[in-house]
Amino acid sequence: MLKVVKFGGSSLADSAQFTKVGNIIKSDARRKFVVPSAPGKRYKGDTKVTDLLYACYAKAEKNSDFSSEFSQIKARYNEIIKGLSLTVSLDDEFAEIEKNFKAHVGSDYAASRGEYLNGILMAAFLGFEFIDARTVIFFNEHGELDAEKTNEILGKKLAETENAVVPGFYGCGADGNIKTFSRGGSDITGSLVARAVHADVYENWTDVSGFLIADPRIVDDPAPIDTITYRELRELSYMGASVLHEDAIFPVRKEGIPVNIRNTNHPDDPGTWIVESTGKKSPFVITGIAGKKGFCSINVDKDMMNSEVGFGRKVLQAFEESNLSFEHMPSGIDTMTVFVDQKAFIPHEQHVISTIHKLANPDTIDIESDLALIAVVGRGMKSMTGTAGRIFSALAHARINIRMIDQGSSELNIIIGVANADFEKAISAIYNIFVITQI
Repeated sequence: MLKVVKFGGSSLADSAQFTKVGNIIKSDARRKFVVPSAPGKRYKGDTKVTDLLYACYAKAEKNSDFSSEFSQIKARYNEIIKGLSLTVSLDDEFAEIEKNFKAHVGSDYAASRGEYLNGILMAAFLGFEFIDARTVIFFNEHGELDAEKTNEILGKKLAETENAVVPGFYGCGADGNIKTFSRGGSDITGSLVARAVHADVYENWTDVSGFLIADPRIVDDPAPIDTITYRELRELSYMGASVLHEDAIFPVRKEGIPVNIRNTNHPDDPGTWIVESTGKKSPFVITGIAGKKGFCSINVDKDMMNSEVGFGRKVLQAFEESNLSFEHMPSGIDTMTVFVDQKAFIPHEQHVISTIHKLANPDTIDIESDLALIAVVGRGMKSMTGTAGRIFSALAHARINIRMIDQGSSELNIIIGVANADFEKAISAIYNIFVITQI
């Protein structure tokens, strides 16, 4: 069995965390390829190295003195070197970075140096080969990942080595310069490495023991999720669940590689398994609950709308012309409702309304703001009757008014709209009926 392991910033924040990571890797010879993030926070109120790098570069762009922040960055890495008794020196690397900052080489380059330096130290600590992600991960001229070129070159390179460290978060842009993923992108790098080497497992190590059924900031001590499918995770990630970067799923999904979310500080915890499909039954009807606040609903009414060809297209064209995407679109015989992000919509609302009137000639348009959307997700819902009824019952008992309910054709998820003010109470009510009381 071949394993690719990725460690997050909190797992590599200092030399003590590095030691934990080293013990985890050395405890299993199948962990052959390692993807490190930049050092994260060591304690509450601390600053991540990536944020220090951004702050440094912001000053460098203004030709201001950034020596204070840069000294903090150097101190972080030198503490790791000293704490691990490494003989490696990063002095030449620091000098090169400082020179490039002064030359204004770009914020992507600046942000990537956290992972780059941590990769050098991790390789020295483990005795593995260091492979600069710039030489094996590629973006196209549109700034998007070139997945096939990356897979081909990365696969050939890793086939030549027994053990390697590939720093996360960045690669090479079409212009030859450093290009980064969005924040949390080291998860994507780990997934790309797993695909390239045809790994049996992609282990993603962080500071939590996998996914929980609900947000612990809302529900006290929520139950863990032991197994979740790619599709279920996509639904939950889209609605705010954020243990893993949502784009990290695609490379491993192509190869059917399972992902195991593990806790560096509690390595014996089994964590959560993310799989393509499973016959394993969840202990509960639902797999997870997640949601987001801050939506608007635009309710469009027109008699005989259902018999008018192209009506829906005309309404959506009004949003497209303002470069607005929509979240959900439930409809009835004479009504359709479009849910959009409130912050994005409000500056364009009057233009959208006038455009809908011009294109679709509706009878009335009504806008409701300050709404939240909650996704109730679970592969077990398909075979269980009365799931929607139980949600209605739970929310009615909590005196919460449902503004919208929408169920996908896959029967994998149910989306509920409620007022922002009822968001936390609604999640707690749904959790209680499906997990605590199970009635």
